[in-house]
Amino acid sequence: MSLEILPVLGLPAIVPGADLGALVYAATALLPGDVLVLASTVVAKSEGRRVALADVEVSERAQALAVQVDKDPRLVELILRESTQVSRAVPGVLIVRHRLGLVSANAGIDRSNVGAEDHVLLLPQDPDASARDLSAKLGCAVVVSDSLGRPFRVGTTGAAIGVAGLPAVLDRRGAVDLDGCVLEHTVVALADQIAAAAELVMGQADEGIPAAIVRGLDLPWTDSSASELCRDADKDLYL
Repeated sequence: MSLEILPVLGLPAIVPGADLGALVYAATALLPGDVLVLASTVVAKSEGRRVALADVEVSERAQALAVQVDKDPRLVELILRESTQVSRAVPGVLIVRHRLGLVSANAGIDRSNVGAEDHVLLLPQDPDASARDLSAKLGCAVVVSDSLGRPFRVGTTGAAIGVAGLPAVLDRRGAVDLDGCVLEHTVVALADQIAAAAELVMGQADEGIPAAIVRGLDLPWTDSSASELCRDADKDLYL
């Protein structure tokens, strides 16, 4: 099997209300079996998820936690609003369980490439729903990606936070390996692998490429959700 990862070039700056499906359709030619990967930032911008820090009212809890982690109290307030649980809070670091089930620093709130000073960008409200909408418009599988860190590993990598039209995970338990041994624990994070592969051409800084096409995969068309990639809190050894 061969695989291509193609950048989607020529997308304009995304503003609230932008029709991402129409913009992608105009910028590239999709083929049957293609997977479109979109950075969460462009999805969030189209959904108007940018917040001015000056408009944020800070609670007592956020004020106290901001002192503990040495962060802007307004940012900490937004992190708490987007989260269900604080995992780690030390100077310079605030790791939480996001309402979507992700465990991430700062609830995935972004201060880079936001387009306005003293503004931040929250993750999309419902990335799975956003992916389903785009999938229906474009007729291809869609992954909404974000850059996440991992326990005991340095650096960030692309991960799926929204999925439509492909399996989020591939459960290989019960299959056999080359030696005929039955696999007992192998569950493949397929959507995460696709997001990480696409990020090789999309980048994480000033590349200006918020979307890519992953071409050459032979996957079943199926209903799915990025929540399948999130380990249940009662089974999470690192939370």
